[in-house]
Amino acid sequence: MKKLLMLIAMTLCLGATGYAQDLRNSSNSFIGKIESDGTVRNSSNSYIGKISSSGDIRNSSNSFIGKLESSGTVRNASNSYIGKVESDGTVRNASNSYIGKVENDGTVRNSSNSCIGYAKGVKKEWAAIYFFFNFFK
Repeated sequence: MKKLLMLIAMTLCLGATGYAQDLRNSSNSFIGKIESDGTVRNSSNSYIGKISSSGDIRNSSNSFIGKLESSGTVRNASNSYIGKVESDGTVRNASNSYIGKVENDGTVRNSSNSCIGYAKGVKKEWAAIYFFFNFFK
């Protein structure tokens, strides 16, 4: 029982402090990370942007570059609709064409069903912003 309580306490502490989740390319090489607060870092651990809790997307200069709405709609800095991330991880562009999917296990696939990367533990919407909408490239 003591061990179980200690395990629960450790899990709660880790969850409360948060930790970064790796972003990897199709070769499983580390390309960056998204921290639990939405901070986006590149492979050199340099700050390259942030996705706020309200969905604002900002670059490393803190300039507003887009928005992820609660509905999954993605807009650029001019408020133009550029796509959508559906609740199942499906990603569509402004023409409603299927451009890929972030699967439950974090695998990111393009429209040809080829693996283009991994974002295990990263929110599907955030992974889609990184891999498909190029806000941080």
